[in-house]
Amino acid sequence: MKKPAIAILFLLLGILLMPLYGWLYLNYGHPPVAVDDPSFPMEAQIVHKPLGNRIRSEMPASSPVPINEATLAAGASVYMKECSFCHGVPGTPSKVGAQMYPDAPQLWVKHHRGAVVGVSDDPVGATYWRVKNGIRLTGMPSYVKVLTDTEMWEVSNLLSVADKPMSDDVTKILTQPSN
Repeated sequence: MKKPAIAILFLLLGILLMPLYGWLYLNYGHPPVAVDDPSFPMEAQIVHKPLGNRIRSEMPASSPVPINEATLAAGASVYMKECSFCHGVPGTPSKVGAQMYPDAPQLWVKHHRGAVVGVSDDPVGATYWRVKNGIRLTGMPSYVKVLTDTEMWEVSNLLSVADKPMSDDVTKILTQPSN
């Protein structure tokens, strides 16, 4: 009878000490808080899976804003003002975005495996969701109080066709030097 009682006592003691250990580690240990620190074990799996599930369940099915020359130009203007600092422009990745943790995706660069550029292979509703809601624990802010709904759709539409040739007018907006 004594061995099961001792085992239960140690189990309860372990359960009670875990929160204390966690508190001590977070307050007096050296958890990874700097950009160059290694990730927590399983950090990517813990964050990416729920994020993907939430985006899939909440993203709009399609854009109410048509994709045409005028809306792509408007989206390019929004992109240059709000997004290019972290996500780069065609032909010039962002130096700042590469120094973030996690790195800000370079939205005009082909993926290392294939011809997909940026988020052009994502549903436009997923990109809109990210722009609207932001992503916690990254540098991606929510633009819901910064941009209009139309502007969020315009920039999302632009990024959905980033792998396609752009008109000269849109290319000019995306490659103009910042002031």
